[in-house]
Amino acid sequence: MTSRPQPCWEHFAHDADIGVRGRGQSLDIAFEQAALGLTALVTDPSLVRSDERVEISCEAPTLDVLLVDWLNALIYEMTTRSMLFGRFRVKIDRLTLSALAQGEPVDRRRHEPAVEPKGATFTELRVSHDDEGQWIAQCVVDV
Repeated sequence: MTSRPQPCWEHFAHDADIGVRGRGQSLDIAFEQAALGLTALVTDPSLVRSDERVEISCEAPTLDVLLVDWLNALIYEMTTRSMLFGRFRVKIDRLTLSALAQGEPVDRRRHEPAVEPKGATFTELRVSHDDEGQWIAQCVVDV
């Protein structure tokens, strides 16, 4: 019996910016993992407490654009609230995303922020299945 790959996130190099890639058995999980990859640009996600909850929703004409909108909505919330998020619950119904992001205000000493994400881009944008049947959600983030 073959075991299923675990959900994960990773970064990939792209000139001066950084790519984020989420993988998961479902589209929801791949988007959650991409969000964790976004947080990991700034700090170790395991350092982020789940003290506060923020509801986020977006709608887009395609899944690719939905990923960019989702990550940009997170960047907006991170910036305007001076928060970091370390846990996500995403629900995608067709082309509408509803999510709960859990996090806390930035603590510069504990989080030691590395970069400030400015925006998710359409560069290397991909939302699709890989050869193993897992969902992949990826794009480059301007930092």
